Amino acid sequence: MSKAPRGIQSLEVGGSLLRALVDAGRPLPLKDLAARAGMGAAKAHPYLVSWSRVGLVAQDEGSGRYGLGPMAMQLGLISLQQHDPVRLASEALEPMALQTGCTVALTLWGNAGPTVVRVAEAPAPLHVSLRHGTVLNLRQTASGRAMAAYRPEPEVVALWDAEQVATARDAATWADFQTELQAVRERGYAHSDDALMPGLSALAVPGCDALGVARWALVAVAPGRQWHDPDERERVAHALQAGAQGVCERLGWRPSGLG
Repeated sequence: MSKAPRGIQSLEVGGSLLRALVDAGRPLPLKDLAARAGMGAAKAHPYLVSWSRVGLVAQDEGSGRYGLGPMAMQLGLISLQQHDPVRLASEALEPMALQTGCTVALTLWGNAGPTVVRVAEAPAPLHVSLRHGTVLNLRQTASGRAMAAYRPEPEVVALWDAEQVATARDAATWADFQTELQAVRERGYAHSDDALMPGLSALAVPGCDALGVARWALVAVAPGRQWHDPDERERVAHALQAGAQGVCERLGWRPSGLG
């Protein structure tokens, strides 16, 4: 059996303080920070002194609270430059297509609506016009609803009006759409039948940034009969959610509230 690479335990222990600051999202007093990291204040303090010297942590002179320092900011900015959301999400498509047995696509929020930018075919390819550059309907498709549920309302309204080809929205229909978006937020994914073509169903999960705004969506497409079993539909939805969450975590996005 191969052994795990040897590390430096003290760095791993001290790293728990950095993780606690990231999870907290705000500066913390020494006692609270140490408690979140699972250690006493006396043990945590020397680590914080060292992290301060290299710029990973900074202490506010007035309040005495500890927060992330300038070196942490520089590392974060460089990491953002090196990690492309589209590339990382695209890398997840092929494994998810094999795992779920569905055609899986990546869509981005565009000026004309959710737009397909990558497609991974199912093990048994579907005859469906889901190609790069395809613009999907806002309300009728799973991708449209999944992303609209986590986009600023003015953007959603603008696309809604464009699709309605009318200046005024029908109040009842718009209210129904808002109810549908709330349902997406509650369960964490959207589902549609026959939107792409008769007999096909789709599930979509949004990829949200640290502010909870959908930047892209993962969409699984399969014959509708495949998801007559609710357990099978949930299995695919959970696979998409896990894939989206994995990409978000690699990007440093830690949104909450997705089911």
